[in-house]
Amino acid sequence: MIVVLLLGAVAGLGAVVSWRLLFPPPPPLQAAVARLHRRNELVGIANRDQADAGIDDLLGRTVGAALERVMRNLGMNLTTLEADLRLTGRSLETHMAQKVLLALFGLALPILVGVVWSAAGIGVAPSIPVGGGILLGLVFFFAPDITLRGEAAERRKEFKSALGSFLDLVVISLAGGAGVESALRDATEVGRGWAFAQLHNALEVTALTGETPWAALARLGDEVGVPELVELSASVSLAGTEGARVRESLAVKAASLREHALAEALAEAESTTEKMAVPVVLLFFGFLVLVGYPALDLILTGL
Repeated sequence: MIVVLLLGAVAGLGAVVSWRLLFPPPPPLQAAVARLHRRNELVGIANRDQADAGIDDLLGRTVGAALERVMRNLGMNLTTLEADLRLTGRSLETHMAQKVLLALFGLALPILVGVVWSAAGIGVAPSIPVGGGILLGLVFFFAPDITLRGEAAERRKEFKSALGSFLDLVVISLAGGAGVESALRDATEVGRGWAFAQLHNALEVTALTGETPWAALARLGDEVGVPELVELSASVSLAGTEGARVRESLAVKAASLREHALAEALAEAESTTEKMAVPVVLLFFGFLVLVGYPALDLILTGL
């Protein structure tokens, strides 16, 4: 009995640790607000907390950097991964180190359970924990990529929403007689949030490097994987280089972004509504079983 309880405790602890590693709890509200108000770096997003910095110092320069070099030497394209990491405020080395740690944990967990079973006298074929460890290690190795992709998708939605507001501010400045460059900088000064901070930092770099503002916006759009920002830079460059009047086109672009965001919100709401139908059907099926079982049992026993 004690052995069974011990094995159950080990399995339960492994399940809890695995869940915590794959789906970490959200940060406290105070920490989240502090990260929103924190200034980002000039290039890329750097909303890293102290835990990420510690992992980066200990593992990012060793295990993560080694895995990154191996993947690049194998010819793997990491452009999309790097864009997702910039949006979530993580470094590539930290992400690689997390993948390695999770893979090692997934590999060791079934083997550890198999050792405990063997010590308890329960016969287990060695191929079972080894095979389970390899399978679980592969799952845990790719789990951070799935989580990262979801977080980056949410960040891109927020960035596109902020971009629509940014365009509205630019249009207002242009209507007031401001130039293209001053309108862009004034819009970034008015807005708040991490997206406006990225736009502001991208334009501030141009004062040091001599790069044009539209080229900086295009580069930022490529870095974070937002093609709408690249299209915006192309429209603004026409006004900056050829004197084209783009106020109307920017207003149309802002309206298009809002309509697209509204369509995505409606589609997401409809998808959530459809998903809610599944538990309702299951609940109704369970109710039918609960109501019909006595009658069915009476008929079967009566025969």
